[in-house]
Amino acid sequence: MTVATPPQPAEAETRPDRPHNVPFNKRPKLVIIGGGFAGLSAAKTLRNADMDITVIDRTNHFVFQPLLYQVAMAALAPSDITAPIRAILRSQKNTSVLLGEVKKIDPENRLVIFGDGDDRREIPYDYLILTTGAKHSYFGHNEWEAYAPGLKTIGDAQEIRQQFLLAFEEAEKATDPNERSRWMTFVLVGGGPTGCELAGVMPDIARRVLRPDFRNIDVNDTKVILVEAGPRILPTFPEDLAARAKKDLESFGVEVRTGDAVTEINENSVVLKSGARIETRTVVWAAGNAGSPLAKDLGGPLDKAGRVQVNPDLSVPGHPEVFVAGDLAAVTQKNGKPVPGVAQGAIQGGRHAANGVLHRSRDEATTPFNYWDKGNLAVLGRTRAIADLNFLHVGGFIAWAIWLFIHILYLVGFRNRLSVLLQWGYLFFTRQLGTRIIEEREQRSLGMTANTPASATPWGG
Repeated sequence: MTVATPPQPAEAETRPDRPHNVPFNKRPKLVIIGGGFAGLSAAKTLRNADMDITVIDRTNHFVFQPLLYQVAMAALAPSDITAPIRAILRSQKNTSVLLGEVKKIDPENRLVIFGDGDDRREIPYDYLILTTGAKHSYFGHNEWEAYAPGLKTIGDAQEIRQQFLLAFEEAEKATDPNERSRWMTFVLVGGGPTGCELAGVMPDIARRVLRPDFRNIDVNDTKVILVEAGPRILPTFPEDLAARAKKDLESFGVEVRTGDAVTEINENSVVLKSGARIETRTVVWAAGNAGSPLAKDLGGPLDKAGRVQVNPDLSVPGHPEVFVAGDLAAVTQKNGKPVPGVAQGAIQGGRHAANGVLHRSRDEATTPFNYWDKGNLAVLGRTRAIADLNFLHVGGFIAWAIWLFIHILYLVGFRNRLSVLLQWGYLFFTRQLGTRIIEEREQRSLGMTANTPASATPWGG
């Protein structure tokens, strides 16, 4: 009697195998690198899993990145949008947290190299989920970073806040009209949501909040210029909403320049491809992202931005025990468009990667990642926003109210939700910012004096 051999799955990435021979009687070890949206989503998905989970992050806190720009504009305090990773995961008995930076991944030996010198450790894993996100990309001009900070971390937000508030203080002291104009001109490079959200709030703060506080400058002279190399701002939004956003920004006094790329940034100006030179002392970079350097350690294919081109189930080609989620994963939807680098994409990706690990550990087939696009939101200023709800395009106050509700809903912890709600109410009715402290140089840099040049400190400006 002949027994037929069952057919094998067509795709290697969905094969129900144990690729590195984890014994069935062994409790698997999972390492999650990154404590952002994707990493925490993965960890919480596996809260009841029979495995030992280690979450590694170089900070001890989770950051609600969609509201980072409000910390940068002094509307919220850093503590309003952060939460300790240990506190978030404290109820998960199968999960431990390590603070530090991963230096290298050795996928052949299944090791994570953690720390430096005497603190160096090799952490073995059976499964790995990499969620380190993206960093700023200056398109080959890393020297621009000294003059144009980006917005990815709490430290970035504090630096931008420092520069923004200091600009008005320097303008108040300036005796040269040209120098005063440079201090009161703000350039935002990149017309995505971050650039547009910052551009929308800057004029309102300058002309409404700061107006009574200065004697030698006219805050109406504040210039906010948004530069976008592409043909329009907000390219991930439908054209009608992007056009509405541009109209709203211009009604606030923002100068929107599209189809003009930056070719030079220095201490006193920004030069554009068209030849235009904008005299400014404050530039914020919101134009590009690049994958984490750890992506190269995996040995898989990378796209032009340095993101890992993963299999449909988010695993790495050649390493079915390794998954990548969040901004570091280059994933294409069924409609041919890439999964956007937004919070909902990271949360869903982290959850799917976690389920992929669970399936692998049980010798079950994995499934392709299907991104559920719940819509897209961007706030442009006081009572102004746009909302792409797939079936409905909304702008103005209704979109702004939806934006408020969604962001309060997704904040981590009751304390943060209450604090942000109170801060927003206070700002809306009084037009007073809650966090307008300019920190002294020696308080922000260990061993530095107040006379230390800004360029010599880790925070710049």
